[in-house]
Amino acid sequence: MFPGPPADPATPTAASVPSAAPPAAEAARTPGGATGAASARRAWTAPLLLGCAGVLALCIALFGPGLMARGTGELRIPGAGLTTVLRTVLFAALALHLGELLAPQLIRPVRGRPRTAVRSWAVFASLAGAAAAAGQIVRLAVVSDLGITETYGTREGGLLLLIANGLVVAALCAASRRPALALAPLAVVIGAEALRAHPEAYSPEFGAALTVVHLTAASLWTGGLLYVLRTLWLWRGSPAAARALLGRYARLAIWLYAALAATGTASALRRLPLDVVPTSAYGRTLLLKLALMAVVSVLAVAARRRMLRDTDPSAACRLAGREQVVLGLVVVVSAVLTVVPDPHWISLRP
Repeated sequence: MFPGPPADPATPTAASVPSAAPPAAEAARTPGGATGAASARRAWTAPLLLGCAGVLALCIALFGPGLMARGTGELRIPGAGLTTVLRTVLFAALALHLGELLAPQLIRPVRGRPRTAVRSWAVFASLAGAAAAAGQIVRLAVVSDLGITETYGTREGGLLLLIANGLVVAALCAASRRPALALAPLAVVIGAEALRAHPEAYSPEFGAALTVVHLTAASLWTGGLLYVLRTLWLWRGSPAAARALLGRYARLAIWLYAALAATGTASALRRLPLDVVPTSAYGRTLLLKLALMAVVSVLAVAARRRMLRDTDPSAACRLAGREQVVLGLVVVVSAVLTVVPDPHWISLRP
């Protein structure tokens, strides 16, 4: 056997040829690897933050009424934590359903939009709201030591029954071929909730009218933003359409914010004497709500500025997502406001 030709030292051998794919450690140091690591970090950070926000919201609902009333000398409300949870579910149901009725009107005129659509949550939301209203009826019966039928005969029990039935009808409309018909029962629900929230003897009609506008604007803002954010996630491959949709929602949100500010201010001045703001559970809860609304305002303005400045709407969408989380906390604090005692009767004024 003759030996083969000697190897050319200039020719790289198989052992010396570098691999075409960089090792994992080198990929992590490359810009693409850094981007992948950042994306992976965001993938688990967002669910973690949402989970923490959910736990915080539950704690606020369960323990908020008691903490806010501590040291005020006001009467303890039986089952205040459970009532707050049930009313939070009711408010969230209204927001989800009204948001699903509003947002498609913003989506339809967007040119070049993808044909994908988010899955409807309206039926589930309305049924959950009806269950929450039914739960409030049961709690009222237990606290009042009345039967269910007798509870229906009370003012609050009758209004809660109307709310529960209205939400069931709204769920049936959402499941039908004409989901827009749900507007009628939802309007009845909002009106009944406004009347239930104002049992006081001093101008209850005016307070109920303010609550109708306030609750409607808050539901459209919160639920509409959630639907828009869900749609933007599906449209992440079409930044131009996503930016146009976010802009349309932002213009509407300005008017909703104005309605919220006007009705909220009028309701607070009507119901809360200034001398008991720091010494009543209602006043303390209202200050917390105002602080959260200030955070929401800052995030909304920042998102609008990024949307106007950047062609890529991803940064504005992230800010809007944070706005949505804080709005969820505002819904919980608003539920606490409906549970704590009316501060009108503990005013120090003669």
